Amino acid sequence: MRKLAPILRWTLFVLVAISFIWCLTLSFFILGAADKDGISLTHQSRMQRKAWGESSRAEDIMKRIVKFVDDLLNIVGPPGDLSPPSPLKDYKEEFRVLQIQMEAEKDKEKLREKMVEELRSDKVQLQQQVAHLEELLRLQTMKELARDGGQNSEDKNCPMPLMDGYPNCVDKLKWMKEMWKSDPCYGRYGVNGSLCSFLIYLSEMENWCPLLPGRAIPPGVTASSAVGSDTAVVRNNFTGLYPSLENREQFKWVHQRIHSMEQIWVDAGRSLSAKYNLAERKAKQILVHPGALTVESGFKIADSAFSGGPLGELVQWSDLIATLYILGHDLHLSASIPDLKVSLGIMRTSCPPHSVVTPSLIYTDIVGLRQIQAALQTDWVKYKCMIRVLDSFGTEPDFNHAAWAQQHNLTSYFGGLNLIPMQFNTMFPHTPDNTFLGFVVQHQLSSEERQRLESTKRQNQALVYGKRATFWKDKEAYLDVIHRYLEIHGTVDKSASIPAYVKNHGIVKGSEVQVLLRQSKVFVGLSFPYEGPAALEAIANGCAFLNPRLDPPHSRLNTKFFEEKPTIREVSSQNPYAEAIGEPYVWTVDMQNSTDVERALSVILTQTIEPYLPYEFTCEGMLQRVNTLTEKQDFCNNTETWPPLSALQVVKAEVNTSCKQACQEKGLICEPAFFPHLNSVDNLANYSVYCRSSELSDSRLVFPAYNSSEHCVFQSDPLLFSCVRSEESLIRICPCRDYIKDQIALCKACI
Repeated sequence: MRKLAPILRWTLFVLVAISFIWCLTLSFFILGAADKDGISLTHQSRMQRKAWGESSRAEDIMKRIVKFVDDLLNIVGPPGDLSPPSPLKDYKEEFRVLQIQMEAEKDKEKLREKMVEELRSDKVQLQQQVAHLEELLRLQTMKELARDGGQNSEDKNCPMPLMDGYPNCVDKLKWMKEMWKSDPCYGRYGVNGSLCSFLIYLSEMENWCPLLPGRAIPPGVTASSAVGSDTAVVRNNFTGLYPSLENREQFKWVHQRIHSMEQIWVDAGRSLSAKYNLAERKAKQILVHPGALTVESGFKIADSAFSGGPLGELVQWSDLIATLYILGHDLHLSASIPDLKVSLGIMRTSCPPHSVVTPSLIYTDIVGLRQIQAALQTDWVKYKCMIRVLDSFGTEPDFNHAAWAQQHNLTSYFGGLNLIPMQFNTMFPHTPDNTFLGFVVQHQLSSEERQRLESTKRQNQALVYGKRATFWKDKEAYLDVIHRYLEIHGTVDKSASIPAYVKNHGIVKGSEVQVLLRQSKVFVGLSFPYEGPAALEAIANGCAFLNPRLDPPHSRLNTKFFEEKPTIREVSSQNPYAEAIGEPYVWTVDMQNSTDVERALSVILTQTIEPYLPYEFTCEGMLQRVNTLTEKQDFCNNTETWPPLSALQVVKAEVNTSCKQACQEKGLICEPAFFPHLNSVDNLANYSVYCRSSELSDSRLVFPAYNSSEHCVFQSDPLLFSCVRSEESLIRICPCRDYIKDQIALCKACI
């Protein structure tokens, strides 16, 4: 036991000493860590140099502690060593020195913390001063604008960005305030005299000012002008398109429609890409010039779009622009005659160099084509084969041919353009001599809107198709019959004189019309407007369309509306395309015959119909159709026939029968692209049509044809080929083709 006592004593001494040292070092390490964290929060490069010096002093202290522990272990010796310990060195003085040094480190830490707080405070004050100066600059600029009558209400919601790195921005803003009216090009870029418009222009079109918060530089919608220079890639957003739309009043409604349908378009593009190979296409340079939307046209279509004006043309332009952009083409949008001249390189401006377009295609309308002809004079002919004319009601060959129209008293402002008739693009597939372009019926909605509509229950009500008071004129007896069965709702101008029983919602947004259609059982046509999109919107929402029959059919021969239209097509009802869809979705009735109306209503009220929409009027259907047309339909080169000749089916049309009728009777459609192929004796023989004699003539629009003596007459003027004319003494040779169900513009071999 006596031998164990010294061992226990020394062991206890060692444990106490180690505990004491551990306490000292723990606090030291904590302070050291805090010190390094504090240093990193301030000016890093300067503080790190101080930290390195202080860490070296900390190492000196640690070395002393380690030396003390080594001496202590030497004194204690190994556990098995029972020899008397050597005398313990006096470390009292060294511990006192350590304590002084550690106290000094604590004081330095407090000093550093105070320094960090002061630096933070200085930073906050500096930020506040900069913000104050920026606000003073903004207020001063706005005050100067207001003094000269230049301030705009939109400036109230236009935050002034930081001017760091833009020393000339303020001077440029002042210059813009004085000079923005000096050249109309500024107006075309959305400059309207407001500070906000100046900033947008100087930051996005030029590089003098910083971008406004939340905006981005347009990624070159019109940057490239090299034809076929890039691969067309299906896009997944409209980010690059919006800046070209949102600053132009002419495209305000177009922008709103495209934005509301963005996800639907994107999803349709992805779906089409998954079904077909869209990877090996060249991005085309496409000039889009809607002449009827320009201020110079005087039609004010864009101005009246939000107050009950006609929307058919705007719908088609919106959907065409969206389609071309999603398909990956480079769009150049023109909204005025100066825009057009700049794009085609016949006018210079003070604005930054605007890329001169070398177009692959030009989409315009008849008004726009007249503007192109006036701007380019005789030079317009070099663009002639590239032009596609949006033409709602169609242009028939005899009205399109200037000399023929003059000779047969068919002249009008909208005719005599001498284009290939297939260059006219229609809203509905009613004129086979033209090309069916179409539009999209907005029935697909966002998830929130879809949930809202799904919760909407069908009511015992009808919604009337008519936003203007004139559409309701002389329709009260017809509406009285409907009112006996259904509660009637309207979306007409509040000032209109309509029956008292009509619940009028006024002019409402498209999404609100969708809700009303989902609530209603019947959508009531009033016989006008003709061939609008609304009938298809109704049946796409599961609402039956009451389609007024027009007897006799309306045409330029008996109806003022069609007097100047370059067609003698007869319109048999308010919407002939819907009429062809038929019951149970569409009920074509005689408005003057109450028995006919009541018969239709009685059946409608006992049925439940599911929403229905032909594929050709969906986003994907339009993408498929327009992609095929832009890739295949070529009027500049005659190297390849499209549609392919493998789709041709030759049909004989008896006397007094048009090719349109003859093809329809066989479940086919007349294809004018095949007329040149059939316009020869040799080619007709391949289809078992033999001519005893033949001649060339441009005296009729029914050639090629033959008479009872098998004398064949071939067309000498290719602009006079026609699907829709007939002759009482000649049998026509008709070029027919098949078509994809719900995609009549395309043959089965076309895709």
